[in-house]
Amino acid sequence: MENIIEVKNLTKKFADFVAVDNISFDVKKGEIFAFLGPNGAGKSTTIKMLTTMLHSTDGDIKINGFDTKINQDDVRRSFGIVFQDPSLDDELTAYENMELHSVLYNVDKKNRKNRIEDLLKLVELWEKRKDLVKTFSGGMKRRLEIARGLLHHPKIIFLDEPTLGLDPQTRNLMWEYLKKMNKEENITVFFSTHYMEEAAKIADRVAIIDHGKIITMGTVDELQQKTKTDSLEEAFLKLTGSAIREEQAGNLDQMRARSRIWRK
Repeated sequence: MENIIEVKNLTKKFADFVAVDNISFDVKKGEIFAFLGPNGAGKSTTIKMLTTMLHSTDGDIKINGFDTKINQDDVRRSFGIVFQDPSLDDELTAYENMELHSVLYNVDKKNRKNRIEDLLKLVELWEKRKDLVKTFSGGMKRRLEIARGLLHHPKIIFLDEPTLGLDPQTRNLMWEYLKKMNKEENITVFFSTHYMEEAAKIADRVAIIDHGKIITMGTVDELQQKTKTDSLEEAFLKLTGSAIREEQAGNLDQMRARSRIWRK
């Protein structure tokens, strides 16, 4: 299967701190791929480099066949993104946010209205299209961000901690929308997460990242077989070790707690 993301020897340094340390990986077209790791592992920094928001210190990235250093406009047209923090205009309606994005991405005028309607119906916000976004709940805003990210028919959608702070019902609905688009439009989904159970349930393959390095990657079954464990959480602990750096000890507890919440 054709690779749609190719990363070779990617490194990012901030002064003397190495945030991403010489990582290499590929993502196949139509795949759902997860970055799993605690805060400070390098997940968000990697996504920022993949989406041209941050320049790498070293290494090469190709997105949809385009080099991020040379063909930035082509790269940006190839993906949609849902940021960890809200990025909608609260003073506009849901429909206006979608319309603004469609203009920025040169979505064909003939199909623009139908595309907006289809996506707002997909995320169950069509009836709220005339409401100001500032009146929306956190879950509604996240659903709108997903619809907006899919508007221009991207080849890839990047999601940085997309379900952080969402209730289990909203989280499940969000993944239903994304899996539907992944299947119907063959969109590649690349997401970072703290939720082990989420990575296990949703992703075709998982990359475990910590201290800026990819420790290993594969399907959940492959990771469990490699570590002779019965769950992704056990595999994660065996691969990363229990002596996680002090500032991340609390994050591992959060990951376990979120895993339990997801199972509910």
